[in-house]
Amino acid sequence: MTQQRRGAAIEIAGLRREYAGGQGRVVAIDHVDLAVAPGEFLCIVGPSGCGKSTLLRILAGLDRQTSGSIKVDAGGWAVENAMVFQESGLFPWMNVETNVRFGLDTRNVPRAEADPRVDAALKLVGLAKFRRHYPHQLSGGMRQRTAIARAFVTDPGMLLMDEPFAALDAQNRVILQTELVRLWEQTGKTVVYVTHSIEEALLMGDRTVIMTAQPGRIKKIIDVPFPHPRDLIQLSASPEFGALKLDIWRVLEEEVTRARAETEQ
Repeated sequence: MTQQRRGAAIEIAGLRREYAGGQGRVVAIDHVDLAVAPGEFLCIVGPSGCGKSTLLRILAGLDRQTSGSIKVDAGGWAVENAMVFQESGLFPWMNVETNVRFGLDTRNVPRAEADPRVDAALKLVGLAKFRRHYPHQLSGGMRQRTAIARAFVTDPGMLLMDEPFAALDAQNRVILQTELVRLWEQTGKTVVYVTHSIEEALLMGDRTVIMTAQPGRIKKIIDVPFPHPRDLIQLSASPEFGALKLDIWRVLEEEVTRARAETEQ
């Protein structure tokens, strides 16, 4: 690949997003202040409907805040991001290679530069032998690996991930969690990762942001003390991991209960 950009620093101040609802204005997120360090793996957890995905979409430029500001410092590079959703979003008429190359083609990257970058991305996710396969020929895990390769190949300043492994079975989820952490450790990208799983947040992240029920605000930020590189299976079996998971659940439990009560009214 060409010279790799470092992960971007992100500064979020006073972020608010409201929109028109059936019974008036709805506030999705409010007073969100957050700093993400270059190369950090930041996980966000919270009850359903707390605005986690809204925050991610605003960071990606797919939605706009009502008020507040976002500043991204990509270290002198143009500010770019890549997003990976729960569904892979692959184009069914393209094979693995052309799906991965798509972002480079839209940026008019010359083929002489694009080809080695695609090759490197496919090797990173272990799909070099499947480059001619189409999405319908792949397992769910392989489709998500293709989506991750497509994200990494553009060399983004920040990688935004919205529950990318939620639809996978437990075994594939563990495999892809391990692979993503390995890729992150190799590339030093800034990752903002939304998940419903406390366990996933602790296995993968440097810090875990806990959000309140709607309107989503930051309730607490937990530093994850486990060093890298991580053996995710071994880590998940440790008593320290179990104790921290319980601590986060105690913080989150009130918000989950409140969100559930509001939906039942």
